[in-house]
Amino acid sequence: MPERTIDPGKFGARGIKGSDAVARRLDGLADGIVTPVTVKRGLMARLHYLTRTEHSRRAAREAGLTVTDRTLKAWLEERRRPSAANLARIEDAYRQVRRQNVARHLLRRLNANGGTRVEIHPLNQSQVPRPLQRLVEYRTMNVRRWDRIVDAWASDDRDALDDAWEDTIVDLGSQWGQYEYVTNIGFAA
Repeated sequence: MPERTIDPGKFGARGIKGSDAVARRLDGLADGIVTPVTVKRGLMARLHYLTRTEHSRRAAREAGLTVTDRTLKAWLEERRRPSAANLARIEDAYRQVRRQNVARHLLRRLNANGGTRVEIHPLNQSQVPRPLQRLVEYRTMNVRRWDRIVDAWASDDRDALDDAWEDTIVDLGSQWGQYEYVTNIGFAA
């Protein structure tokens, strides 16, 4: 039975769920528009991305941007400015549509040449008293199949992503439970 990290912060260890670190890294790989949505340039870039084609408009509506075409036109022509709540909806819709659009490309790159090498950095135990620290080391592994991970990430399904990541780290052997919570996970595509 693996040594699982049941209560990762109990003695002062710091880290996040491994699946959250993977999602963060995939978001970084898929990131497109860097300018914040609160700045005119960032807002306009997101609105153009979300309204460029009928497919984009449909995806934006499914992602929660449910304003009228008249309101969208006023925003694009800069006659009106979206409220703070609508700015948040625009940002969320952009992130979801962007994920869906780049998922297939990311999946192809991550699965290429037999998979992608992943670096797993364990929990930060610098604040844990010495007698309570675990001996957990930095690990690397080659992830050959990214399909379930990328699909769960693209659909923003946290539970499915967590399950897919746990099924992947089982390949680390009997100590896989020590890597459920990590400081960072790194890989490139």
